[in-house]
Amino acid sequence: MSKELTEYQLNQTRRRFLSKVSLGLGGVALGSLLIPDLFKQSAAPERLPFSGIPDFAPKAKRVIYLFQNGAPSQLESFDYKPLLEKMVGENLPEDVRGGQRLTGFTANQPGGLPLVGSFTGFKQYGASGTWVSDLFPYTAKIVDELCIVKSMHTEAINHDPALTFFQTGAQQGNRPSMGSWLSYGLGSENSNLPAFTVLISRGKGNSQGVYAKLWSNGFLDPIHQGVQFGSGEDPVLYLRDPKGMGRDDRREMLDKLAQLNQWSYEELHDPEIAAKIQQYEMAYRMQTAVPETLDISKEPQSVIDMYGEDCLTPGTFAANCLMARKLSEGGVRFVQLYHQGWDQHVNLPKEITGQAKDVDRASAALVLDLKQRGLLDETLVVWGGEFGRTCFSQGPITKGNYGRDHHPRCFSIWMAGGGTKPGLVYGETDDFSYNIVKDPVHVHDFHATMLHQLGLDHEKLTYKHLGRRFRLTDVAGRVVHDLLV
Repeated sequence: MSKELTEYQLNQTRRRFLSKVSLGLGGVALGSLLIPDLFKQSAAPERLPFSGIPDFAPKAKRVIYLFQNGAPSQLESFDYKPLLEKMVGENLPEDVRGGQRLTGFTANQPGGLPLVGSFTGFKQYGASGTWVSDLFPYTAKIVDELCIVKSMHTEAINHDPALTFFQTGAQQGNRPSMGSWLSYGLGSENSNLPAFTVLISRGKGNSQGVYAKLWSNGFLDPIHQGVQFGSGEDPVLYLRDPKGMGRDDRREMLDKLAQLNQWSYEELHDPEIAAKIQQYEMAYRMQTAVPETLDISKEPQSVIDMYGEDCLTPGTFAANCLMARKLSEGGVRFVQLYHQGWDQHVNLPKEITGQAKDVDRASAALVLDLKQRGLLDETLVVWGGEFGRTCFSQGPITKGNYGRDHHPRCFSIWMAGGGTKPGLVYGETDDFSYNIVKDPVHVHDFHATMLHQLGLDHEKLTYKHLGRRFRLTDVAGRVVHDLLV
């Protein structure tokens, strides 16, 4: 081999080496910025998220999900159908139903499936001319901030599987919830607060229960489970130190406990032990962070007036909306609200009026509050239930009274902020709000779109369990780009 060739190869090797070193140092610097604790030593191996780094530039950093548990009627909220007012008492045409499945409540009810229009009026609002029910006057004022989807659909026809499906992407249990997937994929923005929190309120209507499997980590690590905040004096139970124990005592106890757990981990290599150490540490940091974050004493009167006086009563939907804003502002990745009471099989006019009054003002206030703080662009707010309601009455129709059964074929939700198109009404249903006639959006599509706005490819966010790679969207889902800026 010639001397010239040897020197040429050596120079090439130097170039490649220096190039790779520079790229490596750049990667280390980027990683330390995006995952601050990446190189931090700890008592147990750090349980990193899936990557901690988005797949592409995100439009949103966090989500506040205002879940209306029990399924609000689209016919009394955002899907105006004047034809039904002219056909009250007539049976649903067979060619509209098309043999679709009904629940046991109405499948064989005497008198068939009598159509019923909305008891409440609708008006057009905003530059978009969006039709909104008179039950939602505050939401009507912000329609130009909203992206309303009238063509949502799902397979589940009963509450438990439909609710579970919306939260986890599967109708059965033991799957990670939306918030857990985000915690796993992106981690937390604030090491002193959990990445995923849950708040529950209850209206005066017929309530479907909510249960811990809806915010479960499923087969993901326990650190990704949602943390439920209560409405009492202690939002998180057992967070305070016992009487007689100070912060120094607590710190010393946790250090000793971490040491014992570390020994166990080194012997057994059980990841649950490492997760337990992190959970104890998170609880310790939350002792200071949670009271500071949830303190509303410094909120200006203008904010209280915007949400309404109910926001001063712990456990109400309004109080939870204000709390959600504070948690989101503090860096919580996913704040999940559940408001129960929307299951109006009977006595719908009275019950939905009360439910709408409970949530309308605070929902709109949350959007406006985030906007005035410059947070709406980076926060995705979602409002909606697990399915819709039928255009026909469950049971007899009397003057001013009727009920509606479950209807998974089409229903309405709205989104705001987080890179969604403001002032957009997307999708169309037929004259009966029974079938979708344009631009259907499946629950898996919604999940894929939500993850996309947070910079995550729903097909790449996977976790291997029992020999299979699972994801929130299962084996389906598409990003609905028409909804996005």
